[in-house]
Amino acid sequence: MRPIWSGAITFGLVNIPVRLQSAVQSKERVSFRMLHKKDLSPIKYERVCQKEGEPVAWKDIVKGYEYSKGKFVVLDDDDFKAAAIESSKTIEILDFVQAGDIDPRYFETPYYILPSKGGEKAYALLREAIRSTGTVGIGKITMRTNSLHLAGIKVIEDALVLEIMRFAGEVVDTGDFSFPSDDKIRPQELQMAEQLIGNLTGEFDPTKYTDDYHDNLMKIIKAKMKGKTVEVEEPEERETTQVVDLMARLQESLEMGKKKGGAKKAAKTTRRRKSA
Repeated sequence: MRPIWSGAITFGLVNIPVRLQSAVQSKERVSFRMLHKKDLSPIKYERVCQKEGEPVAWKDIVKGYEYSKGKFVVLDDDDFKAAAIESSKTIEILDFVQAGDIDPRYFETPYYILPSKGGEKAYALLREAIRSTGTVGIGKITMRTNSLHLAGIKVIEDALVLEIMRFAGEVVDTGDFSFPSDDKIRPQELQMAEQLIGNLTGEFDPTKYTDDYHDNLMKIIKAKMKGKTVEVEEPEERETTQVVDLMARLQESLEMGKKKGGAKKAAKTTRRRKSA
């Protein structure tokens, strides 16, 4: 597997040759083509000038920034070259910050950092130093066509992981919205909600959660490929009311949790008996 990026991480005077590999993988995507209903022929899209209503060739298209409605500044290749930053194969760690101090909204895409030949010891040293201090290394990286990204370097198990981060201007401030206060919450309601959360608390197992829509869609597609039809059950609509009795709903939720908990215990006991 070819690395996405190769270069070095530096902190202080320490230089670590590394390469990046993706830490996530795309599952099978369900993509669709737009077809003419009459003959199932694919639809072709054209670049049409809004003013003239005629198709425009690529050679006659320029890039423009709309600074007000209908008013544009046109940028050419020289402008983009002037704005480009110097490409670098080095990630300089500018700061180390406590992991808990970083808002999770800033993190975006993770990559595994792998040591290149000769960088194994320095790699392990940086990893253990970050692990023991509970910090995240913050730096910048240029990837592909001089695209500059903020990056965080953290530890996950035995790996150093670089996570592309958002810049401050990309995160929407909560002050832009209005959220309800807690002055109307009764102590009894909070206590029952905490109890309900306690009943539902367990270890995180990502394999428990599946993309049901994707799975259903693939079943329908595969059935249609074989000329079969699939009966789809309409989902039950939940009743919604403007006024909700929170205490009653919490109590019902807790009772449901008790029943499920009892069923799980019974199932575990049955499995133990069978294994014995």
